[in-house]
Amino acid sequence: MSWFDFLKKKNPVEIPFDLSWLQVDMHSHLIPGIDDGSKSMEESISLLSRLASYGLRKVITTPHIMSEYYRNTPEIISMGLEDLRKAAKNHGISLEIEAAAEYYMDEIFLEKIKSGDELLTFGDRYILVETGFINKPQMLLDIIFHLEMAGYKPILAHPERYQYLLVDKKLQDELIERQLIFQVNLLSLTGFYSKGVKDFAEMLLERNAVSFLGTDCHNERYLDMLQTLPKNHRVYEKIRNSEFLNQRL
Repeated sequence: MSWFDFLKKKNPVEIPFDLSWLQVDMHSHLIPGIDDGSKSMEESISLLSRLASYGLRKVITTPHIMSEYYRNTPEIISMGLEDLRKAAKNHGISLEIEAAAEYYMDEIFLEKIKSGDELLTFGDRYILVETGFINKPQMLLDIIFHLEMAGYKPILAHPERYQYLLVDKKLQDELIERQLIFQVNLLSLTGFYSKGVKDFAEMLLERNAVSFLGTDCHNERYLDMLQTLPKNHRVYEKIRNSEFLNQRL
């Protein structure tokens, strides 16, 4: 091997950042003022413009629904989506924009499932759900079961960020073996949250346990960091050349 070849191997040419290969971002917080995401329509338009520039054809924005903090309803989200679409059209943004929700898994959510309340989904009855980051919810498996029995396909948002899942290998295996759908945040692969989260996300990818990827975009800082993803050259190449369910939405 020549010295030049050695240098190329040690310092691979950086690939330009784009998301055209992913096609659809199915996890973001772009409706202004209703959760911890975008704070204004101006900010939302800036974020949408940047997402469009990455080559995406569609975003499915997913505001939090949490009984303690973000008491959003399908009506609130629908009105916000309509306003967001109008503003995007006025600014010449050609992205398709849809909305669902990111549901927090607690007793109130379980009651909504059991009572047959309207739940926001996308694609083939997919529903995005999340938990707290530290402790395993006592009703985690119960809620997943009731969602599946009601005909939903639950997607666990950013499993790589859950400390309880990181340390519980048995639970990891159980969820993977029952084919629970995992969605990993692209930001996790940049080290944005921590090295531990990054390593866990990469491990899930290596196990072929990840079906969806998402930006989980909340603000400009998220996208600034997202654009550093090609620095993780090996993983960026792997995901760019892999198939995810995003591409079928």
